[in-house]
Amino acid sequence: MVPYQSTLLIDDDKFTNFYNEKIVKKHNTFNSIQSVNSGAAALAYLQKAMTGLVEKPEVIFLDINMPAMNGWEFIEEYSKLDKTFTSSIKIIMLTTSSNPHDQEKAKASCLIDGYINKPLSVALLDEALNFKK
Repeated sequence: MVPYQSTLLIDDDKFTNFYNEKIVKKHNTFNSIQSVNSGAAALAYLQKAMTGLVEKPEVIFLDINMPAMNGWEFIEEYSKLDKTFTSSIKIIMLTTSSNPHDQEKAKASCLIDGYINKPLSVALLDEALNFKK
């Protein structure tokens, strides 16, 4: 298992972020776990990471269904960020969506490295971390 340093959890539900933080901490793979409640807040975090103000995430867990800016809209804006910064970040869709279109869209995206359904578990986290960047 490749050791990771930092992860960013993006989910509009505070309880889900709290739960996911607990699972990620149990895994002992990450030294730093940040969570935000919107795609816009995630983009603001990444802008800070690009300037060195906060730690760059190596893995992002992204919810699809969020108000204001959903996961797909986040990916659209994320794609505009500096490629030298984003190329090493692994993005995993972590969602309750059972829409086959979402799964196909994730598979077709060169920015998304994996798609897993909630709830997150240590076993699913193992699986997600083995997705190839």
